[in-house]
Amino acid sequence: MFVWTGTRAQQEAGFRLVRTVNGDFSGFSADNLGNLYVITGRNQLKKFNPKGDSMGVFNDVRKYGKLSLIDPSSPLRTILFYRDFKTVLVLDRLLNLVNTIDLRSQNIMQVRAVCLGYDNSIWVFDEQESRLRKVGEDGRLLSETADLRLALDEAPVPVRIFDQSRFVYMYDPQKGMYIFDYYGALKQKLPITGWTDVQVIGNTILGRKEGKLLKYTTGTLQLDELVLPDFLRDAENILIMPQGIFVLDLKGVHLYAYE
Repeated sequence: MFVWTGTRAQQEAGFRLVRTVNGDFSGFSADNLGNLYVITGRNQLKKFNPKGDSMGVFNDVRKYGKLSLIDPSSPLRTILFYRDFKTVLVLDRLLNLVNTIDLRSQNIMQVRAVCLGYDNSIWVFDEQESRLRKVGEDGRLLSETADLRLALDEAPVPVRIFDQSRFVYMYDPQKGMYIFDYYGALKQKLPITGWTDVQVIGNTILGRKEGKLLKYTTGTLQLDELVLPDFLRDAENILIMPQGIFVLDLKGVHLYAYE
């Protein structure tokens, strides 16, 4: 279990290797149950359970061009987002194709951030219209915010969206974290900028910056910092999850627990 200790003071983090899934992978993600999703050199999406057993394979990963995002937020649904084609694929827990959503059918032409909603809807930020939109599995537009350029006097350019604990988090590394309720009302903007590998778990925002792991819990004024060891500080991609930190390198994906 990944446990944060200490206060604002920096601490040298100690990590223990829990397990490795070996392979030549170009990308990965993981869900809250510890299942791992990897993209292989043959452009397959594979799912492994916490014991390392295969749970499914999806072969059409590159049919729509380069895969931009894997979101396995739900244990029953995984979405794949193809930015070039503005297309979202919905897969079941065994990686069978359930539905294909062409965002262009809703005149959403410029988008880089999407996520799976708690009710299997899809949250999308339409950059051209500067609106956060909710789309159903059948592609219908369910709801949307007003033009955020009018409400905020700025045009957010989010790179990630998260649906967590009855709120929608939208992260722009240049401007910060925007937090909306399910009705599209902006509840808070946090001046968290320059973070990479951003993740939201519950009401806690996690990320990496300048060789440190950072954690901020909404409703507090406390920012916890953990100094990363060199092998994690220089990692190209990490994913912070309740089970620990997943790290991708040339040998595969490794899970480290913090001690």
